[in-house]
Amino acid sequence: QVQLVESGGGLVQPGGSLRLSCVASGIIFSSYTMGWYRQAPEKQRELVAQISGRGRTMYEDSVKGRFTISRDNAKNTVYLEMTSLKFEDAAVYYCRILPLEVWGQGTLVTVSS
Repeated sequence: QVQLVESGGGLVQPGGSLRLSCVASGIIFSSYTMGWYRQAPEKQRELVAQISGRGRTMYEDSVKGRFTISRDNAKNTVYLEMTSLKFEDAAVYYCRILPLEVWGQGTLVTVSS
């Protein structure tokens, strides 16, 4: 059974940082592109960043230079390092195995002063 478990969300002030983690099981992790998505209230889920099995990365424009996606294939884990957080970054963040419709349960990021 394929499973994703995210962690690392929380409350942070504007300008602060968080590191999200997503552990995968039930797949040959290194074979898949992994993505981080987010969904804010009343908004559609959007792709924030993705990383191929070989480490090629892509970012949504609003997070370029602030967020860094990385992976550790030995640990079956993908990370999202978020810095200089803004109010508009607040959302539930999900990881996904691309192109499969396999999602984690999400982790909530709240940005508030």
